[in-house]
Amino acid sequence: MERSILIVEDEPSIVTLIKYNLEKAGFMTEVAYNGEEAIEKTQKNKFDLIVLDLMLPKMDGMEVCKTIRQNNDYIPILMLTAKDDEYDKIYGLEMGADDYLTKPFSPKELIARINAILRRTDRSTDYETPELKVGDLEVHPERFEAYFKGELLELTRKEFELLVYLAKHKGQILSREQLLNSVWEYDFVGDTRIVDVQVSHLRDKIESDTKNPVYIKTVRGFGYKMEEPT
Repeated sequence: MERSILIVEDEPSIVTLIKYNLEKAGFMTEVAYNGEEAIEKTQKNKFDLIVLDLMLPKMDGMEVCKTIRQNNDYIPILMLTAKDDEYDKIYGLEMGADDYLTKPFSPKELIARINAILRRTDRSTDYETPELKVGDLEVHPERFEAYFKGELLELTRKEFELLVYLAKHKGQILSREQLLNSVWEYDFVGDTRIVDVQVSHLRDKIESDTKNPVYIKTVRGFGYKMEEPT
């Protein structure tokens, strides 16, 4: 079954480049040339992934991403940014993007990123891991649900996948590079800030004092470790 990808981009030359290479790789594509059109198409059609440019007319990529997530639509989003700006990357992740790619990019890298995201999506829809418990935290991988002190947590797909991985490896020190390769499935070439951002989001939701966390501990100079609170 062919996968369907929505390309949200207003520059015709880039649309042509992305569309040609995605279709060559076996994907079906549809195009939206502005943010409002993108929202309309996601409401009317089901896509397997969205390639979303940051700079768009009528509604920018950040607002599109935010609106899609507010509608409880967890379709994977690969955000494109024209600037190699850490703020844009971090803010995009905060809005709910699954990944980002900085322009200019090679078609080969674009396809690799998309395939990695889709592999994660496929894998996460068939969890066989039983319920995971760490202190007041309960994670149900098969139901895509996590509870803290009995309250359902509102998590993005990436936050949930990271939480499952940390809980499954409770007590183990996990490097940022290990988390990148295991949860994101490819090398960010040292760009481990993405891990720090997602860990920060999780701490906001399960730690009473984010400056002194008891669930997700920082192992200075190495990475993170999930522990039973004492």
